[in-house]
Amino acid sequence: MIRKLFRQMLITQILSAMTVTLCMLIDSIMIGRFLGVDAMTAYGLASPVLLFFAAFGSMLSAGIQVMCGKTLGSGDKEGTNACFSASVFLAGAVAVIGVAAVVLFSSPLTTMLGGGRPGEDNEVFRLTRDYLIGFIIGAPAFIFAQIMVPYMQISGNRARLVTAVALMTVSDIIFDLLTVFVFHGGTFGMGLASSLSYYIAFVVGILYFFKKDCMFRFRRKSITAKVCGRLTQYGVPTVINQISLVLLVFVLNKLLLHAGGNAAVAAYSVISTVGNICYCFGSGVASVALMLSAVFYSDEDRTSLYGVVKTMTFYAVILDLVLIAAVLTAAPALVKLFLQPGSGAGRLAVTGLRLFSLSLLASALNTAFKNYYQGVNRTPLTEIISLLQNFVLTALFAFILSRFWGTTGVWLGYVCGEGLTFVLLSLYVWHLRNKVEVSAEAYSLLEDDFGAAPGEFLEATVRTSEEVVEASRRADDFCREHGESARNSMMIALCIEEMANNIVEHGFTKDNKTDHSIDIRLLYKDGRKVIRIRDNCVNFDPIHYLELHSDEDPTVHIGIRMVMKMVKEANYVNSLGLNNLTLVM
Repeated sequence: MIRKLFRQMLITQILSAMTVTLCMLIDSIMIGRFLGVDAMTAYGLASPVLLFFAAFGSMLSAGIQVMCGKTLGSGDKEGTNACFSASVFLAGAVAVIGVAAVVLFSSPLTTMLGGGRPGEDNEVFRLTRDYLIGFIIGAPAFIFAQIMVPYMQISGNRARLVTAVALMTVSDIIFDLLTVFVFHGGTFGMGLASSLSYYIAFVVGILYFFKKDCMFRFRRKSITAKVCGRLTQYGVPTVINQISLVLLVFVLNKLLLHAGGNAAVAAYSVISTVGNICYCFGSGVASVALMLSAVFYSDEDRTSLYGVVKTMTFYAVILDLVLIAAVLTAAPALVKLFLQPGSGAGRLAVTGLRLFSLSLLASALNTAFKNYYQGVNRTPLTEIISLLQNFVLTALFAFILSRFWGTTGVWLGYVCGEGLTFVLLSLYVWHLRNKVEVSAEAYSLLEDDFGAAPGEFLEATVRTSEEVVEASRRADDFCREHGESARNSMMIALCIEEMANNIVEHGFTKDNKTDHSIDIRLLYKDGRKVIRIRDNCVNFDPIHYLELHSDEDPTVHIGIRMVMKMVKEANYVNSLGLNNLTLVM
């Protein structure tokens, strides 16, 4: 079920990652093709501000994934709603402050970014400031769109995510064309076009949160300093990651201005834009890994975490090998979307894009593992990987190599920085294991006492009534081996058989899907006997269902009634499109 769930989430997560980058890609194509090299330079200089707001949205998004993973894994619905309320409050506060700051201090900010001093002969300054003001109008929608993504993934609203991204993309293209050919709005119009498209995506997404069946509820009383602090704390590794990227862009812009002038910065704008689209595939894999690892870590499910590591590595390698081949082959055609390949900036961009593509595989692996480590509470390791890959090593190599090979050395900084980061990570893993070992178990870095020992749990995946019966028999044997009486063993096996058969009989037939399955886990730990049943059928909460039908004939729904009378505690949560029922015997 892990690989199937990962695959289902991956497509929408990649598209969601493109929420920001698609508008940036479209803007840069239109700017490069219709507004010229100076405008493209201005767009590149404005990038750190765009990345700063993306950093805050990404911080909240990551914090949501970790915090909701923990609350959903433990069945804490109040905690989930507190996370939702706090994230909405924080997003709104930063959006308001950010808009005001950029509008009020646009001129000094432009100068700080490298646009020079304002003056009639400094066209780059004016173009950069205009783009910043146009873009900042959409900052509220930009940030809120980012935090809606994990909530929709958690609630299984993946179709709505795809719709929002599609409408955003189409509207941005239309608005950009109108800006260029009708309104002649320059870089301000380009920024404004992106802002309007973000608001369209925001409106499509926010409609879900007003629906009756929305699993998230905004409660002002839930917004406390403690909840906001926890949410921010969980997102800090992502902030470090994004700030590292902002610093890297700033440093590389300075190096490129020195090594190749405005043409080199314009080329870097093209490489950054295409690179951001390429990064969406790796960050999509990493985002799914973060969400699943947080849920399974809270559930103390070692087996599922191994599955996450194997699956995320598989998709990171496959997707990025294909990407590398595509970019190496299509580099001239990609650059032609922005600049003339025969121009000075165009030639620099073709060479730089090809060299940059060689870093994509190491980058995807580094990003996947640092997100996974964030989900399993190895936050310092996540932060170290972010600093090394996104700033320290890449900037260091770019600085050194540019002294020998100019702009080519800057592009090689990406390859060397990402590659050495993954080598250092592997050396750290092998040091902890005291041997060279390339396996999910080694790179998962789980503590020896994490979860249940191999003999303390039983796992089974079933798809038919016959397999349910076999799983029930195995559960009976497992309980007897652990000293349970014949009666208790039979009752535990009966609970599993009754609930799983109910899912096969009713859940498997409620939709048009044919790939249904049920994961059953029986756990002995700390004197507790816990049954967890997870399925990928339509939403069904047996606890709430029984409450709704409590006044009916007691012989109706007798199976569920019998199970609920036998358990000490029952908890249900639907997360990531899965039904999760936990029974404490």
